[in-house]
Amino acid sequence: MEGGSGINSAWRAGMLAGAFLALLGAGIILLRLGIAPTPAETVASEALAAKGPAGRHPAAPAATGGGRMVVVYVSGAVANPGLYHLAAGLRIGDALAAAGGMLGDADPDRLPNLAGRLTDGKQIKVPRLKAGSGRSASTPKVDINSADAAQLEAVPGIDAALAQAIVDYRQSYGPFTSLAELKTALGLDTATLSAIRKYLIAG
Repeated sequence: MEGGSGINSAWRAGMLAGAFLALLGAGIILLRLGIAPTPAETVASEALAAKGPAGRHPAAPAATGGGRMVVVYVSGAVANPGLYHLAAGLRIGDALAAAGGMLGDADPDRLPNLAGRLTDGKQIKVPRLKAGSGRSASTPKVDINSADAAQLEAVPGIDAALAQAIVDYRQSYGPFTSLAELKTALGLDTATLSAIRKYLIAG
């Protein structure tokens, strides 16, 4: 009987030890579920989220320069001159686009290098057409053989008297054969002819 009692005591001790370990394990699991994730786990979760669907990395930004910004001043023949904060990797053409684009009186022969990179503190100036350089290429010239007096008078350098003289000559002698005929037929001086001929054609 003493041997049986010893076996029963050992069995009960083993059962108590097993129950204690089970409770301890359950407590650890519950405790683990109740605490916030560690910093390492947070970083790992954020990294996975940043990859987006199917673990793909997000698209790279369009501009280079590591996110660094520069301040440039856009002036001259643009729609909205002023200071602009732009990505360092952009080009001068991008700055002009940010300023609303170039105006019709921008001088195409004196533009800044549109492919140049932006640098901090840079002034980007778009020159205008010089005074006396004529109208833009998109503006049609006035035909002295078909324009009426009002249209001719709108040309810089032609007053009401000259406009009417041109119309009267056409009616009396027919169309002009060239712009030089304004001088030979109407007695126009050389300086006036040189000033107005850039706006005229003899069609």
